Amino acid sequence: MRLDKFLWFARIAKTRSFAQALAARGHLRIDGRAIDRAAAPVRVGNILTFATHLGRIRTLRVEALPIRRGPPSEAQGCYQELSTANVSQERALD
Repeated sequence: MRLDKFLWFARIAKTRSFAQALAARGHLRIDGRAIDRAAAPVRVGNILTFATHLGRIRTLRVEALPIRRGPPSEAQGCYQELSTANVSQERALD
């Protein structure tokens, strides 16, 4: 499944165009590899890492590929939140 479609279906991104922009800016990683295109494939078991607009780093494991943009409860079953770190805290530790 395309990265932008996954982000939108799983309700991580509010719109598909925002999901495409997030991927195109290169601020997102799949299994540690920087991604610079929205068409990058996402598979079950992939680890997604990205910074949010609130200064947090989210790390998610893809548990299932959604078939539609369903309700939030259905969307949250498609990924597992591994960690949420604060960017300023991590910079202070370095």
